[in-house]
Order: sequence, then C-alpha cells, then structure tokens
Amino acid sequence: MKLLPISLLVFALAAVAAFAYDPSPLQDFCVAINDPKVFVNGKFCKDPKQVTADDFLFKGFRYPGNTANPLGSKVTPAFVDQFPGLNTLGISMARIDFAPGGLNPPHTHPRGTEILVVAEGTLLVGFVTSNQLNNTLLTKVLYKGDVFVFPIGLIHFQLNIGKAPALAFAALSSQNPGVITIANAVFGSKPPISADVLTKAFQVDKKVVDYLQAQFWYDNN
Repeated sequence: MKLLPISLLVFALAAVAAFAYDPSPLQDFCVAINDPKVFVNGKFCKDPKQVTADDFLFKGFRYPGNTANPLGSKVTPAFVDQFPGLNTLGISMARIDFAPGGLNPPHTHPRGTEILVVAEGTLLVGFVTSNQLNNTLLTKVLYKGDVFVFPIGLIHFQLNIGKAPALAFAALSSQNPGVITIANAVFGSKPPISADVLTKAFQVDKKVVDYLQAQFWYDNN
C-alpha cells in the first residue's frame, strides 16, 4: 500500500481545520469577558492569570425550567453568554424541560448541529430537510436514554407526547449556535414583515396574516 504524499496529507489536515465551524483556539482557554467599547466576532479573553475554576463551572442545569407558559416548555441555555468558559471551545449545551404536551417549537440553530438525549419522558422529535431534498420530514419517537441529532441549520422540534413531564439535554457544536424560532421570526418580527410578502409566500388571505402578526409569540429560551 502506497503512503500518501506529505503534501497531500498536510492539505487534508488543513481542510479538516478549515471546515470546523468555530475557529480553533490558539491557547489553552479564553474565558470570555465583555468589552462595551468594542464589538468583535466572539468574545475578548480574560487574563489567563486571573482565571479560576469557577469560570469553567455552570450551575444553571440544577433546577427545572418554568414550563408554565403557552408552549409548556423551557430551554435553559449554557452558551458562551451564560457560560464564559466555553469561549473558543466550539461547544455548548442546553437543558429543555417539558410539561405534558409541551412543545419546543420549530426552530433552527444557524451556527451549530444539535445532539439531544432524553433524560426523562417520551418525545416526538423531527427535522425538515432543505428544498434540495424536497423538504422531507424525518421524525422519531424518543424514549429515556435515546439520542437524536439535528443537522446544522435545519428546522427541528421536540414535543412531549407523554402524560408526565419530560427532560432532555442538548449539546451543540458552537459556543454560540444561535436560535431562530420560525413562527416568532416570520410573524413576530419587529418591524413586521410586509403583509404583501407573507400573503404571497403562504398563499393565504391578508386577514390570516393580520391575525397571526397580532398574536403574542412566546419565546421559551
């Protein structure tokens, strides 16, 4: 078996690094700090000599989220804004609590793939492929211990179909994966999207668009 030329091997390794979504760190860690005077693509680093173990600890998953809301769900994010120790590490997490019948509504993460594990309960989950693949819905019922992955940027959801509360934890491939809740973005944008755009896009009467835009679109994040 012939060995790969060194130049080809170097190119392959460089390509892997280039396709990583978050940039690779150039030091052991870069605990985030906020500088109100400058805006950058990411966060400034805390002086490593001032870093403590507490910078790498997040306690926000200790207690259930409040699901007493119109969606019956609550997402507790552990992204870089809540957990500065994640800065430059390319990962984050979220805790998702569901009341019976609770929904984490259709949404996307524009900067991260999500992998979800069910800790308690039964969830109906799914995602929709892109137009190129005919907007195919891929869906499964998940039980305690099951794991499901939602590819980066695709619309997905989770619904508690059990009679008891449910709990899931998600890991995401970015320190700041972002969240776009579809209904909130389309019908609750500020200022609102033109009704002419939405009536043509959804092929519905303007009264329907006016009704939807008048609703309160709850954000469970």
